[in-house]
Amino acid sequence: MKLLVTGSSGLVGSEVCVHFANKGYEIHGIDNNQRAIFFGPQGDTRWNQKRLQSLIKNFHHHEIDIRDRNKILNLVKEIKPNVIVHTAAQPSHDKAAAIPFDDFDTNAVGTLNLLEAARQSAPEAPFIHMSTNKVYGDAPNKIKLKELETRWDYDDDNFENGIAETFTIDQSKHSLFGASKVASDVMVQEYGRYFNMPTCCLRGGCLTGPNHTGVELHGFLSYLIKCNIENKKYFIYGYKGKQVRDNIHSHDIACFMEAFINTPRIAEVYNLGGGKQNTCSIIEAFEMVESFTGKKQVFEYIDKNREGDHICYYSNLQKMKSHYPQWDITVSLKETIKQIVESWQKRV
Repeated sequence: MKLLVTGSSGLVGSEVCVHFANKGYEIHGIDNNQRAIFFGPQGDTRWNQKRLQSLIKNFHHHEIDIRDRNKILNLVKEIKPNVIVHTAAQPSHDKAAAIPFDDFDTNAVGTLNLLEAARQSAPEAPFIHMSTNKVYGDAPNKIKLKELETRWDYDDDNFENGIAETFTIDQSKHSLFGASKVASDVMVQEYGRYFNMPTCCLRGGCLTGPNHTGVELHGFLSYLIKCNIENKKYFIYGYKGKQVRDNIHSHDIACFMEAFINTPRIAEVYNLGGGKQNTCSIIEAFEMVESFTGKKQVFEYIDKNREGDHICYYSNLQKMKSHYPQWDITVSLKETIKQIVESWQKRV
C-alpha cells in the first residue's frame, strides 16, 4: 500500500507518515518547506523532514510545490497511491491578508491540482483533506455566550457539545484564509459527489502535538509553550484572554484517518477537534503550562481581537463517533501539553 502525504514535514503530515509507516505502508511525502517562506526561519520544518528520513525506512521525499500542476499530475500518475492525505496549506488567517495570491493558489488551486491528479490516476484512493473550522467564519460568535471566571462558553443548549457539521458557513467574515479553505473544502466534497470518489474534509480546530513548529501566526498551543520556555512575551489579542479552543493531538488525528481509510465514505465532512473535554482558554493554558515548566508566562494584553477570530469554538464529535465508533480521543490536553513542553525543551 502506498500513501501520499502533502505537507509531510508539518505537524499532522509527519504524524501520518510515521503512523502509516508502522502499519506497513510505503510512504511518499511532498514538502518544499514553504512554511519557512510564509513564517521565516522560526517556521522551518527541515528538522522534521530529517526526522522522518531517519525514522522511516525508504521514506520517499518529493521536493514539490503543490501549486506546480504538472509536477503534481505526473507524480500521482507515477506513484498511483492507494491513499492521499492532503495536509499542505498556507495555514494562517492573519498572514493570508498580506499574501492573498499565495494563500489562494496554495489552499484552493493546490487542492484542485491534487484532486484532479487523483481523479485521473488514483480515483479509488481515499482522499483526506485537512480543512479548518475557519470555514465557518465568525458565525460561531453569534451563538449566545456566557462569561465565566477564566473562559467564555456557549449559553445555548443546542451547542452543549460544540459546533456540528450542519453549522452555517455562509454570511460571515472568514478572513481570506478562511475563504480559500472554503473553496478547497467544497471542491473536495464536489469531487466526491460528482465523480463518486471517497473524499472527506476534516475541519480541524487546534491541531497540536510535540512535532509542531508553532509560530505567532499559527500554532496556538505550541507557540504559547515556546514563549514560556524562552521567557518571551506572549500577546493576547482581545476577549480578555478567555477565548476557548479545543485541542486534538496529532496521534488521534492519524487514528481517525486510519478508521476512514479502512471504511471510506463519499464526500464526508467532519469537525475534527479535541471536543469539549480538551478545551482551554488562553489564560487557562498559561496555568497548565506553568505547572509543567515552573515558569510564569510573560504576556501583554492587547484590547483588540484578531479579525474573524472565534470567541469560543469547540467541535461536536458525535458524527465522527457515530460513523466510526471504534475511534475516540485518547490523548488528554494535559498529556498533550506535557509532550509539547518536553519537545520544546529539547529543541530550544
